[in-house]
Amino acid sequence: MRKIFFVCLLVGLPIVAYSQTENKASLEIYGHLMTDIGYNFGQIDPLWFDVMRPSKLPSYANEFGGDGSVYFSIRQTKLGVKVKSPTKYGELLTFLEFDLFGVGKTTGETAFHLRYAYMQLGKFGIGQVESPFQDADVFPNTVEYWGPSGVVAFRNVQLRYMPLQGRNRLTFAIERPGASADEGIYADRQELEGVNFRFPMPDISGEFRMGRDWGYVEVAGILRRIVWDDYRDDGIDLNGNTWGWGVNLSSNLLIGEVGVIRGQFVGGKAYQSYLDDASAEIGVVDNPNGPSSRPVEGVGMPQIGVVLYYDHTWSEKFTSALGGSLSSANLADQITPSAYQRGNYISGNLMYHPFPNVIAAAEVIYIDRKNFSDGFKSQATKIQFSFKYSFSHTFYKN
Repeated sequence: MRKIFFVCLLVGLPIVAYSQTENKASLEIYGHLMTDIGYNFGQIDPLWFDVMRPSKLPSYANEFGGDGSVYFSIRQTKLGVKVKSPTKYGELLTFLEFDLFGVGKTTGETAFHLRYAYMQLGKFGIGQVESPFQDADVFPNTVEYWGPSGVVAFRNVQLRYMPLQGRNRLTFAIERPGASADEGIYADRQELEGVNFRFPMPDISGEFRMGRDWGYVEVAGILRRIVWDDYRDDGIDLNGNTWGWGVNLSSNLLIGEVGVIRGQFVGGKAYQSYLDDASAEIGVVDNPNGPSSRPVEGVGMPQIGVVLYYDHTWSEKFTSALGGSLSSANLADQITPSAYQRGNYISGNLMYHPFPNVIAAAEVIYIDRKNFSDGFKSQATKIQFSFKYSFSHTFYKN
């Protein structure tokens, strides 16, 4: 049985490098077992006990009780299946992966969480995988699950076209739309209860990467249409719409054979669901010069995200990652004063690789949160120890 070695992410998902067996059908089972043990010196939403999200810090004093909590977690444990099948049109790749980090209705639980469900043939791909708006190679070599607050990180259901693949790449996609709103101080007003989101078109995304011996530079973009409909017949007209958009500039710069600098700057408005930790897309503003039937309006809120990290290889057995990130929004004027506006994320680690497929790591993470207009700030520091065993086995059809 020939061994399979992973290489860098290509077109948004891990691609396997292999030799003459590439003309054979194959099934690969892979994943890792991972345990996190940590101590948080501050407070954080107990539903997010094992990750560091600035938006989940207290929005007022002692919102989550006293400081200091210990945790144990296996929620980063992951399992995946990859199937490659030769066809007369080229290789068909299918890819299914999940971990145990509950989100949505299972937030805070150890539960099934689908990461990928994707298939690709030649220049076309369909399913759930990283958005082209995301540069997965910017994500640093950290062990904390959630990661930098300002990084673009979103796996979405999409149809993608990849006319250029390899060192230089070009990708276009239409993606499943979605958005969230912050009604601010008007959240309890009866008039807003009849307002619903509608998405008349898919999100449109694209990326172009130019690769060189020193690394690469990439530019990506997203365009989306968000509509909200007021279906109540009460004399109040709250219908509205906006265009959401974002531009993401990113790069990896190689520092000889021992390090890589990872950087990203993203900006735009009403694209926040693509960021790792951000405000809502839509906010509310007063409309003092409008008709009495339209006292407030919805608007898309601007947001920026910044990431800068350095990954360093000390030796064959030791590596580190050090850096920081910020996520900052320009919130609408009627947002609740305690709403999340800005978050910083700083981390550093030391990873020990005693033998292949095994990692033991210690990581320190600091995060802080700034509210919109009430002057309140909160912060937390966590130390985490992680132990990870990775495995991969491939079966070939004779």
